[in-house]
Amino acid sequence: MPSSRRQPLSRGRRVFNLLVFVVVVAVGGVVLVVPLYRHLHPASPASPVADAAAGSAAGRSASPGQSASPGQVQAGQTTPRPKSTTLRPDGLLFDDFHYTGGDDPSLRAHGWTIRTEGGGPGVHDTWTTDGVSFPSASDAQGGKALQLQLTSGGTKATTHQTELTTAEPQFFTGTYAARIYFTDGPVSGQNGDHINESFYAISPSTEKKNYSELDYEYMPNGGWGSPKPELDATSWHSEKEGDRVYQPSYQRLHGWHTVMIVAVKGQTTYFLDGEKIFTSGADYSMRGPVNVAFSTWLIDLPFTGQRTWNMQVNWFYYQAGKSLTLNDVNKSVNAYYSAGTHYVNSLTR
Repeated sequence: MPSSRRQPLSRGRRVFNLLVFVVVVAVGGVVLVVPLYRHLHPASPASPVADAAAGSAAGRSASPGQSASPGQVQAGQTTPRPKSTTLRPDGLLFDDFHYTGGDDPSLRAHGWTIRTEGGGPGVHDTWTTDGVSFPSASDAQGGKALQLQLTSGGTKATTHQTELTTAEPQFFTGTYAARIYFTDGPVSGQNGDHINESFYAISPSTEKKNYSELDYEYMPNGGWGSPKPELDATSWHSEKEGDRVYQPSYQRLHGWHTVMIVAVKGQTTYFLDGEKIFTSGADYSMRGPVNVAFSTWLIDLPFTGQRTWNMQVNWFYYQAGKSLTLNDVNKSVNAYYSAGTHYVNSLTR
């Protein structure tokens, strides 16, 4: 009959039991340690847990690279420029040009570049970085503006034209708006130059098939044979001379004005301070991504003598794919200023 006394275990049995004990302890330790570690070390932004949380909060707050409504921005917030070049159909860009100067690293980081290469328009090969600055301006919203200074002594050697442009074609259909100080005279020197103060959207120089160009050009002293002050709104089909439609508006605009271009559904409409001045049709509509630029240049050199012109830009706003009114734009811009937000870019992903 079986004995009730416990028999001693064999050596192999003892080794097997020891291994089982070690495994049980190890598993139990993981079960206890992992929750404790997660409690003491929350998931990093790159972890799946954090990604899931960020996804669930996407509708509540804007993060860099996402479209931010004015009511969601934080004081002093700037949204870094995305590195991708895939355009978002709902993207936007706002910039109030709150920079220290042309060499401010943020200027390039936010996608802007000062033109230095040769060519036209105007007096060819006279583009310089010296004319770009960001001075205080008591009559500008927020008290600061982009300034584009043009200087000339009446010769090519003494002429310095200025342009600030985006480095990449991140804009397509939608609403473009800018608050610009057009000037009717130089800050020093003789008046009478055929100066062109412009704001425009244009395809990269390498683009031929889907070329697009939309222009505002203010000429306070006229130009190309016209003596009247003139604002031209122009839509181009190609870069060939004359392949465009335009509407001249003969009026003096000295001071601050908001110009808008609404390019949607095959039509392009130009507005000055909320009033429609021109609409072009499908043959001259946007066909591909464009850059945006502000510039001052001279059509010709009618006389000698040193003179200096200053054009200023308070802010630039763009909303992809949508037709906005001046009230819509002002509401968004005012909200950004109220929040202390100088720059937002959600154009690419």
